[in-house]
Amino acid sequence: MNQTSKPLFQLFPLIVGLLVTVTLLVGIVGGLLYFDYAGLKLPKEAIANPQEIPTAPKSTALMDPVGMWIAPEWDKVDSEPNAEDIKYGRELIANTAEYLGPNGKVKKISNGLNCQNCHLQAGTVPLGNNYAAAKSTYPKVRGRSGNSEDIQLRINGCFQRSLNGEVLANDSKEMIAIVAYMDWLGQDVPKGETPKGAGIYEVPFLDRAADPIQGKTIYERQCVACHMADGQGVMKADSSGYTYPPLWGANSYNQGAGLFRMSRFAGYVKANMPFGATYENPMLSDAEAWDVAAYVNSLDRPKREFPNDWPEISKKPIDHPFGPYSDEFSEEQHKFGPFQEIKASASK
Repeated sequence: MNQTSKPLFQLFPLIVGLLVTVTLLVGIVGGLLYFDYAGLKLPKEAIANPQEIPTAPKSTALMDPVGMWIAPEWDKVDSEPNAEDIKYGRELIANTAEYLGPNGKVKKISNGLNCQNCHLQAGTVPLGNNYAAAKSTYPKVRGRSGNSEDIQLRINGCFQRSLNGEVLANDSKEMIAIVAYMDWLGQDVPKGETPKGAGIYEVPFLDRAADPIQGKTIYERQCVACHMADGQGVMKADSSGYTYPPLWGANSYNQGAGLFRMSRFAGYVKANMPFGATYENPMLSDAEAWDVAAYVNSLDRPKREFPNDWPEISKKPIDHPFGPYSDEFSEEQHKFGPFQEIKASASK
């Protein structure tokens, strides 16, 4: 045999081997396709590690995002006849302290907080204490005052309570602008309706009292990065307001504010805190939200009397933290819970 044909002869077994391998593979694939087409199932033993087959993760969203209220597109605001009022209103909500805080360039009537410290992203976040229903539901009768309130009165209530300050005149440029902005946000909500995702999430009641001691541990683990160990938040570099607001102390909301109610604070935290949490991806358990609310609201803050609140005491929310009440439960239980038996008693 000559030298040129020898390498070809040596390759012959390799070629045959490859042909046999390809034939076997074709046969296996063809067999699997036949089983699938015929509706036959391979025995479980033929499936390697069936427990490792991935499954879709269970959703932790607090609400289905389908149908959730969405704020109008900001880039279309210039087409509105009162665009300048709307834009000024948004600026006042986002940077309240700059205009109306202790060193405000328009008036000095509030504590240094910005409205959006509590109404996230200028009141546009689903379940972020937004303004979705402001236009559609006001004026309305509110149990706290016992009277019909227009939106101006509601806004001034926030200035007096959450901002621990004074009121704006209804005909002031600032009030007109804030109302214009809220009306613009709610432009597509039918009158009398509350859209999905409006306001604050309602956290289910615990079967125990909210625990401020456990809440302190949660605060130290989850909240100090923004609100600081002393709870005084982070001031902007130019001192015009807070990037992260104080949660207690002289510059926080007073005891008449809505967030001083445990359920309101817990619901706000559950859907939005700590930083990065959303209603679609909450980070705290229900119990953690209640406990951190108990801790924050057990600490000192401004006291302010509102003697005309709740003229009909039976209409007080069950977690209103101050008596008198129309039941026999203690002020301590009305503040921290457990709330189930109070609710059951009220429904009789």
